[in-house]
Amino acid sequence: MDFTFTEEQRAAMEAAEAVFSDVAPDSVPSPALTPGAVAEDLDRPLWARLAVADLLALTVSPRHGGSGLDPVALCLVLRESARVLARVPLLETSAVAMTVDRYAPPGTADRILPRVGRGELVLTAASQGRTGHDPAERAVTARRDGDHWILDGQQTAVPWAHGADLIAVPAHTADGRTVLALVPRTHDGLGLTAQYSTHGELLAELRLDTVRLDTADVIDADGAWERLRGLLTTGTCALALGLGEAVLTMTSQYTGKREQFGHPVATFQAVAVQAADRYIDLRAMEATLWQAAWRLGVDAEGPLPVTGDIAVAKIWASEGVRRVVQTAQHLHGGFGADTDYPLHRYHAWAKYLELSLGPAAAHEEALGDLLAAHPLG
Repeated sequence: MDFTFTEEQRAAMEAAEAVFSDVAPDSVPSPALTPGAVAEDLDRPLWARLAVADLLALTVSPRHGGSGLDPVALCLVLRESARVLARVPLLETSAVAMTVDRYAPPGTADRILPRVGRGELVLTAASQGRTGHDPAERAVTARRDGDHWILDGQQTAVPWAHGADLIAVPAHTADGRTVLALVPRTHDGLGLTAQYSTHGELLAELRLDTVRLDTADVIDADGAWERLRGLLTTGTCALALGLGEAVLTMTSQYTGKREQFGHPVATFQAVAVQAADRYIDLRAMEATLWQAAWRLGVDAEGPLPVTGDIAVAKIWASEGVRRVVQTAQHLHGGFGADTDYPLHRYHAWAKYLELSLGPAAAHEEALGDLLAAHPLG
């Protein structure tokens, strides 16, 4: 097997490195010192630079002005964004755009995707359900009324909703199907209430009260929501990996300089063993991420559905990133809690990523169900 990245994937990663090279993780107030949101909007200048670098159209098909790359390329870019805690909805916009490209009616895709690539449209997705623990598609109902769909329900913790132009909302129909509605943020019947997470970013509780949409704004295709959820979950794993790698590098640099008893603490066995354990966590996170992203990109068959590989990746991402930041806090001592030092910001983002799209326990349960339904051997 050849596990090397393609030339196009490496080029995307290098472009991302260049764009994110001057992004400062502490560009907004500390979430530990801010009672509300650390900022009211996403990083618009960075969003514009991503558009200029063609990274917003990375996974959009060439017929809509994009590069047509796969989820692996997207995850490489997301990993770079997480190293600097980039405050942009790159994951949500890219995942929704890929889903629109594949499942939406041609007219809908033609209307949306070119503008996404130019940075003119920001997309996000409601994927947490009503409470963050129930299936997102069960939190909203959708019923057909002639040439329209009518949506009612509620979603919680929608990222970047206050700055997005379109919000992808999964909803269930009376006959048990799931549709994916593309709801404009300013649409009649749509309400947003401010919420905040551990990382201090502005989230939204989304309420839909008899929201009426044209059929062109609702994707009624089998597998659309499952595909979007898989892309979002896998992308979250990429963010966790990039964040964890940045934190381990930060920890290595600190313990290499911090001295006790006349020696760098990195030379102490207890410190070295803990750092080595976290390195192993990161390599497991990486291997399971690329397996899930690859299967999403090629629709490869396997002993389990692709959701099994995604569940394994999210289990490692959630558990691994938590252990990495906890060990970093311990090895940094008092510096880990210093709000003038960036580590506490990474810890706050890590907790958000750990729980987004479900914690490890939820994916362990889902994996168990898959194993029961698809006996191996």
